[in-house]
Amino acid sequence: MLGDKPAHPPVTLNALVDAQAYPYKSNIKLAAPVIGTGSWYSVTLEFALVHNSVIQMTASTAYAPLATVLVNDQNTLARNIMLAVAGSIALWISAKVQVPFLPVPMTLQTLVVLIIGMAYGWRLGAATIALYLAQGAAGLPVFAGTPEKGIGLAYMVGPTGGFLIGFVLAAIAVGYLAERGWDRNIVSTAGAMLIGNALIYIPGLFWLSTLTGWDKAIEFGIKPFLLGDLFKLVLAALFMPLIWNTVKKMSEDK
Repeated sequence: MLGDKPAHPPVTLNALVDAQAYPYKSNIKLAAPVIGTGSWYSVTLEFALVHNSVIQMTASTAYAPLATVLVNDQNTLARNIMLAVAGSIALWISAKVQVPFLPVPMTLQTLVVLIIGMAYGWRLGAATIALYLAQGAAGLPVFAGTPEKGIGLAYMVGPTGGFLIGFVLAAIAVGYLAERGWDRNIVSTAGAMLIGNALIYIPGLFWLSTLTGWDKAIEFGIKPFLLGDLFKLVLAALFMPLIWNTVKKMSEDK
């Protein structure tokens, strides 16, 4: 199945190692796509050399993020810019689709944050969230409470400031896990999303508690959103494996 690690994956290493260049102990990493998978994951072989002799070899597997498989553009920079801009727009729109609560509005934004992190991978996912935060810091009304409750940095240091920091942490975490195959089935996807939600809540509640105290932070910053976040977690856990299965079937039909 797609996402399962084969016991002995066939690899092609398009690189040569000159042992004479490594006369003392060192580590060399070579990466190559696994044949027959459309480069959906790659195996990295790490050699530990001492005096030109291989004394240890380990292998690790990295999975391609979903977005890079769906948008398979040879121009990586252009693709990443396009995806980052599209992701920041999706975050902007999702922030405005909300159910009013105080002091933190409930939106679809946490769902979009987690899907971006998982679909983009941790590097591009974090960069996309950073782009979105930069847009908000520059004064664009991209956040849930803007412009009504302030704008720019003045809004970002308000009650929602910690949750915004959590967006970056969550994108990094779920993106990292996705690159290790956690987005391929329902159970592991749900686990990754749960970790991502926790990383949004932890800095969010700490920040909010400095403004309102712990009792109010928990009462208004987490309790009203638990059922909604559970629903979004289930939705994401079903969505990501479904997309991967669709991609797999399309590839097999070619």
